[in-house]
Amino acid sequence: MGYFDQIQLFRSRLLLSRSGTINLKERNMRQIQFYFALIILVVFNSACTQAKKPQHNSVLQEKIIIGKDYHSFANTDEVVVTHVTLNLDIDFDEQSIHGNNWLFFQRKNDQVKQIILDTRDLTILNVKTKSGEEFTPLTWSWGQKDKLLGQALVIELPESEKQPIIIEYKTSPSATGLQWLTPEQTSGKKHPFLYSQSEAIHARSWIPLQDSPKVRQTYSAKVKINRKLRAVMSANNDPKATTKFSSFSFNMPQAIPSYLIALAVGNLEYSAISHRSGVWAEPSVITKATQEFEDTEKMIQAGEALYGKYAWGTYDLLILPPSFPFGGMENPRLSFITPTVIAGDKSLVSLIAHELAHSWSGNLVTNASWRDLWLNEGFTTYFESRITEAVKGLSVKNMEAVLSYQSLLAEMAELSEKDQKLALDLRGQDPDDAFTNVPYDKGRMMLDWLESKFGRTRFDYFVKNYFNHFAFQSITTEDFVDYLDKNLLQKHPKTVSISEVKQWIYQAGIPNSAIIPTTDLFKKIDILSAQWLNNRLSVQQLPTKNWSTQEWLYFLNNMPKKFKLSRMQELDKTFNLSNSHNSEIAHIWFLLSIKYNYQVAFNNMQKYLIKIGRRKLIVPLYKELAKTNKNKQWAKEVYQIARRGYHSLAQVTIDQVFN
Repeated sequence: MGYFDQIQLFRSRLLLSRSGTINLKERNMRQIQFYFALIILVVFNSACTQAKKPQHNSVLQEKIIIGKDYHSFANTDEVVVTHVTLNLDIDFDEQSIHGNNWLFFQRKNDQVKQIILDTRDLTILNVKTKSGEEFTPLTWSWGQKDKLLGQALVIELPESEKQPIIIEYKTSPSATGLQWLTPEQTSGKKHPFLYSQSEAIHARSWIPLQDSPKVRQTYSAKVKINRKLRAVMSANNDPKATTKFSSFSFNMPQAIPSYLIALAVGNLEYSAISHRSGVWAEPSVITKATQEFEDTEKMIQAGEALYGKYAWGTYDLLILPPSFPFGGMENPRLSFITPTVIAGDKSLVSLIAHELAHSWSGNLVTNASWRDLWLNEGFTTYFESRITEAVKGLSVKNMEAVLSYQSLLAEMAELSEKDQKLALDLRGQDPDDAFTNVPYDKGRMMLDWLESKFGRTRFDYFVKNYFNHFAFQSITTEDFVDYLDKNLLQKHPKTVSISEVKQWIYQAGIPNSAIIPTTDLFKKIDILSAQWLNNRLSVQQLPTKNWSTQEWLYFLNNMPKKFKLSRMQELDKTFNLSNSHNSEIAHIWFLLSIKYNYQVAFNNMQKYLIKIGRRKLIVPLYKELAKTNKNKQWAKEVYQIARRGYHSLAQVTIDQVFN
């Protein structure tokens, strides 16, 4: 998923826990102390987690059933939806969608009489079927209700699979999978905006269906809007379609899981990047976005050179308003992208590489349940690094790997052992809990390790065949392990054992055999930082003119615990960091400002918190502000202003910070 932010969400926590550097000898000693502290923290946190969070024993005492989706009511072993036809009327005044959903299905069991669908806060108006020209009501009822999962919708099946199930329904204004924005919350400030976010189990809040990644369906849609605005979806989007009648048609011919069905409506324009790629955005953003992401076609070509032809026809980017809570979401044919990566220098475009890589790992080959999330995100993070290397160079790839590794270590210090495994047990939990750095970066590190063992050429051949073999399928961790064993391990014996692979997947922590990322560029930063901190180099002598965003992040991330306020003033006066237009650098600078009580930056921090809603950038700031009574009160006042513009996922997280 697009949930790319989770890869880096805890990077800022590293800033708050590291001791900093004064000289290389001291750094080595402090690194030893740091890793020792991590071990203590992991053990302590695991004990606390078990003590404070009692498990759902009635569920967890049973052995986990491989391939079972514990986050869906759907009876997918008996009947599956194969195609969805949507007729959607978008009402901005009521902040609701009036839907007419035609479900086409296939029985797996000839005796099955009912289909069970997933819903959340939907109003069901009627359910019927059609045979020829005749419509006939279908018997339906509400089934099991769950605070987390929503409520099951049980429907009598038509006699023939040629007869669709037709459900008329309305969404709630508080649907978790939809965000309705006022004109003031958009970039252009003139028109309202709507977008969906269906991962992990939010599709059920705006479409009644089998909301499980193990079910793949094609879909078509007709969207009508009560405004002269444009609709786009994770399907074919026609730039020539006129907004005159506010009616749009879509078709997705490839079968996809429900979490990849996506919709957005707003004042959108299109700008082509290549014959198969372009940018959709509000008029005020379109030019900057097109320039920033002009290398997208190069990325597509790099991906194809590695692992085979791009399978989805077109690849467009939709630049969402700043309230979008994530970096990106990999909806096929139309990745949703945060505007916070438009830095003006292409320094943050690895996010595009990540969402593009999902076109193979995640969209083409999908995790069968959220337990298997690492199959989506670990492969995608590995693939992203390979695309970045091909387009931006090895040095950028290595710098980003080091930063991500630091984030992974910092987060693992706060996770229980069960959450440090690649194959997760999420029974009784919100599947959104799976989106930590572990499936992303521990997953990538496992694949880096396999590459180092088998050689890049041999491993690339395996990965390409893996994508081809499981194309348009949803698979489990065990499906991957079996395929890996038969097609790589057994063909090259005594290179890697199956027990070593299982240690990576089923055990906590990072195995000792892991390849730890390094880069000489950061070693140079260490030396320069030590010289400045020891007054052997003035701040003006720091050679920052050609520093990349990654070098700035590393430099700021490694400030010492004892850091004089005068140093903050020095840096700000020289580099104007409180006014940085780079959202990542500004984020780290504001964290430092809170930590060292640099009040000069607080006015700009307030503007930052109100302007954007990306969880990765705002949640750590609120958490750090909440550590002192004075800052907590200030943060609450800012949050009262900003909250309305945040997505519900961000609101829930920040509400918990203050409550």
